[in-house]
Amino acid sequence: MTPARLQFVASASLIALILLGLAWELWLAPLRPGGSWLVLKVLPLLVPLFGILRGKLYTYRWFTLLIWLYFTEGVVRVWSETGVSAWLAGIEVALSLQLFAAAVLYVRLRTRG
Repeated sequence: MTPARLQFVASASLIALILLGLAWELWLAPLRPGGSWLVLKVLPLLVPLFGILRGKLYTYRWFTLLIWLYFTEGVVRVWSETGVSAWLAGIEVALSLQLFAAAVLYVRLRTRG
């Protein structure tokens, strides 16, 4: 894989994770009817968005630590919830792992040079 392709995968995964968080907590399966305050969990994902989109190596490095919070939330909710919420949590886990792998490989390829 090339750094450009890994950057695309990381960017697409991050955007998908943001959209998933918004849709999940506002419309698809909110904790309370009409949406919940848990939608604010997407705000930390907006911080690294432009750095990931622009391929900033420093952003990729520290973001690999932040993404584990979303992986953990997904695993906990897969285990504790049922129905649509459990499926959405599974998607969150998959996106988190994909994003982590793309970010780690991107950093590795860029620093190898």
